[in-house]
Amino acid sequence: MPIKIDLHTHTKYSDGFYTPQELLQIIQQQQIYAFAITDHDTTDAIPYAQQIGNELGIEVVPGVELSSLDGDLDLHILGYFIDIENKKFKEYLQLFKTERLKRAEKIIAKLNSLGISISLDDVLNLSQSAVVGRPHIAEALVKMGAVNNFQGAFQKLIGNTSPAYEKKYHISPEQAIRIIHQAGGLAVIAHPGLLSEGTINNLIKVGVDGFEAYHPSHSVQQIKYYEGIASNYFLYATGGSDFHGGTRSDASSLGRYYTPLGTFESMKRKASEINLVNL
Repeated sequence: MPIKIDLHTHTKYSDGFYTPQELLQIIQQQQIYAFAITDHDTTDAIPYAQQIGNELGIEVVPGVELSSLDGDLDLHILGYFIDIENKKFKEYLQLFKTERLKRAEKIIAKLNSLGISISLDDVLNLSQSAVVGRPHIAEALVKMGAVNNFQGAFQKLIGNTSPAYEKKYHISPEQAIRIIHQAGGLAVIAHPGLLSEGTINNLIKVGVDGFEAYHPSHSVQQIKYYEGIASNYFLYATGGSDFHGGTRSDASSLGRYYTPLGTFESMKRKASEINLVNL
């Protein structure tokens, strides 16, 4: 049996379904050795999760998932082994939280103009923290009966080509990587799919540490491609389930997509070296 290390999960503190404690119980059931909580633009779940993880003998890697924009391409960048108390990093996260809330208010205004009586409180009641995203709005729309299901909310109302869509605040990939590095972390491109060669080369030039090769959305060919990129450029090929739970129907991904132990140990060593330099 391989040692399973899942470096991509979400909790209720961003757009996941479960609390940190509930997620850890599922992780324990799946016999996962270590995992990273990579909530969008927040690390609020990590201290509590690490406390429970220590009691259960499960390593909880402090992580985050930042959104960036490269032209018209939406790139998500995972940060691992971050110092969550880093002052500059916390300032950036506060900015992202504020911008997410502004976006939610604009989407809600558009939904109201379409005759849907939804309020910000309806959405905030479904969010564990102030980090609000479209999934929370979708959940609220389902709860109030405006749509039949989570997918329908995106398809009919808040998806990228739908009437209540609002563009979100973005930074460049280079900025996201720099934010993660300044906080002592490693930066990895989440679910890279079919990135162009030019985009990959640019990400390598600006200092990315790896690519998430093992992901539920990737074909065997894509996995091999990013394994090759990582090998050729001395980068990390990581893996994770991108688990959210709830209506996402992604439970089968847990324990199937993971980071090899040797890669994980190497990442820990490199992160330790970065933190020593930052001291």
